[in-house]
Amino acid sequence: MTTATLPAQPPFLKRNLFLGVTVSTLLIIVIMAFSLGLHLYNVESIGDANAYYTAAVKSMLQSWSNFFFVAAEPGGSVTVDKPPLGLWIEAVFAYFLGVSGFSTSLPNILAGVFGIPLLYALVKKYMGELAGLVAGFVMAITPVFVATNRNNTMDGLLVFFLLMAAWAFIQATEKKSLPWLLAGAFIVGLGFNIKMLQAFLPLPAFYALYFFGSQEGWLRKIIHLGIAAALLIGVSLSWAVVVDFVPADSRPYIGSSEDNSVLGLIFGHNGISRLGRTGGGGQTPPAADSNPQQGTRPGGAPQEALDACSNLTEGAVCSFTQANGNTVNGSCIIPPNLDMLACAPKGMNQPNGQNQAPAGQTPPQQAVDACANSTQGAACSFNLKNGNTINGSCIIPPNSTDLTCAPQGMNPQGQGQPPNGQGGGTPFSQETGTPGVLRFFTQPLSKQMSWLLPFALISVLLALFASKIKLPIESGAHKALILWGGWLLTCVVFFSMVSGIFHSYYAIMLAPALGAMVGVGFAQLWAWGADQKWAGAALAISAAVTIGFQYFASVQYNEFSWWMGTSAALLLVGIALLFFQKRLAYLTLLAAMTIIPLYWTAMTTVSSANQNLPSAYAGGYQQAGPDGINRPRQPGGQGAGMDEDMLTFLEANTADVKYLLAVPSAQNGSTLVLQTGRPVLFMGGFSGSDPVVTAEDLSAMVANGELRYILYGGERGNDDIGNWLKTSCSPVTQFSQVTGAAGRQGQSPEGNQAMTLYECK
Repeated sequence: MTTATLPAQPPFLKRNLFLGVTVSTLLIIVIMAFSLGLHLYNVESIGDANAYYTAAVKSMLQSWSNFFFVAAEPGGSVTVDKPPLGLWIEAVFAYFLGVSGFSTSLPNILAGVFGIPLLYALVKKYMGELAGLVAGFVMAITPVFVATNRNNTMDGLLVFFLLMAAWAFIQATEKKSLPWLLAGAFIVGLGFNIKMLQAFLPLPAFYALYFFGSQEGWLRKIIHLGIAAALLIGVSLSWAVVVDFVPADSRPYIGSSEDNSVLGLIFGHNGISRLGRTGGGGQTPPAADSNPQQGTRPGGAPQEALDACSNLTEGAVCSFTQANGNTVNGSCIIPPNLDMLACAPKGMNQPNGQNQAPAGQTPPQQAVDACANSTQGAACSFNLKNGNTINGSCIIPPNSTDLTCAPQGMNPQGQGQPPNGQGGGTPFSQETGTPGVLRFFTQPLSKQMSWLLPFALISVLLALFASKIKLPIESGAHKALILWGGWLLTCVVFFSMVSGIFHSYYAIMLAPALGAMVGVGFAQLWAWGADQKWAGAALAISAAVTIGFQYFASVQYNEFSWWMGTSAALLLVGIALLFFQKRLAYLTLLAAMTIIPLYWTAMTTVSSANQNLPSAYAGGYQQAGPDGINRPRQPGGQGAGMDEDMLTFLEANTADVKYLLAVPSAQNGSTLVLQTGRPVLFMGGFSGSDPVVTAEDLSAMVANGELRYILYGGERGNDDIGNWLKTSCSPVTQFSQVTGAAGRQGQSPEGNQAMTLYECK
């Protein structure tokens, strides 16, 4: 391809400023610097980032075995439920900089910043400097892009690797080169070893670009793609096969797998469970990247609701703040299947056996209307008379036949959708909403990356009609459409429809394609605008639709302010300039579309700690601190630290044993690893559902002098470990039925009851 086939470009972008540096080069450097500032501002707020991953990195640096198997704790009892490459990279940074939330997040930050010039170069290849600059800038101001990179989840690194793979596939297409095609497959295989099957989402677009765009024989291309696929599978499964060939007693348990194998993890928890809910151990939420701060007590009451009534009597007035920042006012009741008072919103109190709600307290009509056209378990929201917005899911309350919108975490057990989708409904719907075509356009997912999605989708149509379609594809716009439009549409459709484990920060996968398609569409309209009057009108209409959606989305998050009218004012100015100064009009219309996403991204860095589940700014619903700036609920990442008295006791009495402690799950123990650097046995893996050890294993470890203390919670009937603890170990009196011991206020994931420290001899 030659530059003659590119859309018409603004001449000033190619102007040489000094030493061969052009205006476009200088602008992309400015965008990179701006993005670096966004990534680093208020970065101290991330604390330990996701403590589960930070603790894993600390553990990996203690032995080569832990490093290779990505052990979740120094004792090597269980692995992280992710492949190794992303954590290996984070461990290298931590080796030189020390283990911290920042050092483990830095690789993702750098990947985000250096991904901008890479995207610029890739888009520039087919659509010129203008499209590349717009693409890089849009990606830089996409909220979920910055939020996720400011964290040690590995998605930022994955996106960077996929951009490098796109570069290789472009080279393979233009140079008709099998080696470049194999290089692309190899890099995607590396991406698989960062986040497994998630790396394959853009693969259809990569293969389609080569198949339809390379000027080679069709049979030759099919053969080449087959060879590339074989290499891709080999690279992707290389680590998994090696690990699975190691005897199970010579390596850690494979976290979140059903059968203690990496292949089981790939196709189970990290495969089928992402598409839809399944049964079995380890693959239903909470997952390895779930948010323990979202935990609830039996009966569905969030901890905030319990705390609000801790010193009150039944029927007393109460209030609490939800995780999304809403303040809920209500009264203290004993919810179904719970033996303690909880604060229930006014009008939403449910009967509980003998504890009936006061007469006349029926669900408000707004709650019933919110579910009038929905199905059981669907996400919903409604406004109370006091102005509060309640977000929840549709259930059929006791003694009622009508679907009613119940606040998140307040659904009676067995009704509707339990927290995080456990037992029914869509997992993590409080993050991602209900599957459907509008998922990216409605709360709660629309704030992540959808601000310019309407224009990007319009750009898909613009690129389709950019020129006459020929096979093999010759048009740069059509090649860009196959690559970036294919990437974008594949991710939009996939994430809109999945009903399994789906976190909102996965939307970073769309950020490069979103930026690219916005750049492609804008550059195409710019080129058409030279001799087509309708191009300016098309841009104005597209901008108006996009800005209208941005207003709609802002209102969803209670964030609409008078200054946002600036985008509408610029829209009107841009329309007026179309009659006088067309090129300035185009730039004005582009600026009008970027004001709100730029603001949202800036607020993401100012107001969100992005510790466990990175997410974009939640608007007016987000928890605010005393200074008016939104603050994290809990510093230091996942979970709180152990009670100092207990920690001092354990360290003084375990100097001669391998493990500091055994805990039900990583949710209870990750911060202990960071506090002490000692092995902490995660008996149930991340969420408590993995059979990492049995009662017999614990007995043998005690006999061998490897373990002395076990922190355990709740009465679990025939549970082998619970029964063994009762018969073979003794409660430590001063730490019996403790709260605030580890994890989330010392509660176990099984029932969230207070835990007891046992001494085993």
